[in-house]
Amino acid sequence: MKKPDKTVIERRIVFLLLVLAVALPIILPLGLKTQSTPLTEQVYDLVNSLPAGVPVIISFDYDPSTITELQPMAEAVIEHAWRKGHKVIATAMWPQGPQVAEMAFNVVQARMEEKDPNARKLMYGVDYVNLGYKPGGMVTIQGMGRSMEAIFPTDITGLKYNKIPMLSPVRTLKDIRYVISLSAGDPGLRDWIMTANGKFNIPVAGGTTAVSAPGFLPYVNDQKQLHGLMGGLKAAAEYELLLGYEGTASLGMNPQSVAHVLILALILFGNIRAWKKRKADKLAQEAKHG
Repeated sequence: MKKPDKTVIERRIVFLLLVLAVALPIILPLGLKTQSTPLTEQVYDLVNSLPAGVPVIISFDYDPSTITELQPMAEAVIEHAWRKGHKVIATAMWPQGPQVAEMAFNVVQARMEEKDPNARKLMYGVDYVNLGYKPGGMVTIQGMGRSMEAIFPTDITGLKYNKIPMLSPVRTLKDIRYVISLSAGDPGLRDWIMTANGKFNIPVAGGTTAVSAPGFLPYVNDQKQLHGLMGGLKAAAEYELLLGYEGTASLGMNPQSVAHVLILALILFGNIRAWKKRKADKLAQEAKHG
């Protein structure tokens, strides 16, 4: 029987180390603490600054492929908005956005009821609504600026816009007090910045995957094109910290941090080995020709 070569064995060792680096911190949490950053605090402050009863939009512009990073953000923002008594309107520019919105609503409702069983239960159509998916990006947002009902004649259940109690004061996008887009790409956050903020002067904040966040940093400026930015799982953990609870993002930071340290160590180890091998080969060549 042919034995596996050294490269295959080393690859298996790397895979095993990665499994351990991810699994062990989940089983035995390390208690690593996250510090909030100004970018996340700006999003928090935007939500925190408004009184109860105001209508707001959380746009679910992503699908299950990025749910690990963006869903904890969605849950944290929804909980904060509900704690403040805001009327949350869910929209989506991605086809599976309404489904991830429903998942987030259900998780947050269950968590809040568990924390305070005697609190008033949140009611669909009164405290929150899911208007569903609508394609079109900036064109759709411009249409919302003329008539919300024309763009979303019904919610995802088929209930007519004018039959939903919390939407009675929301005629156009101009009646919305802030928009938070949780975005995995286009269409998404950039469309909201360009149209909702650029044309209608509505405060816009956002959450993106960690790899996409640097591309939105120029919008966080003195003109307030973007009122804060959450980037990746770390930002979601920061928001949970600001709200005073440990959710999936906070728990996920332990394995992610350990895995990152392991990857850096493996890169360093590999480079040292490669350098030593080149040095040994060079000495062997010199000895051969010397």
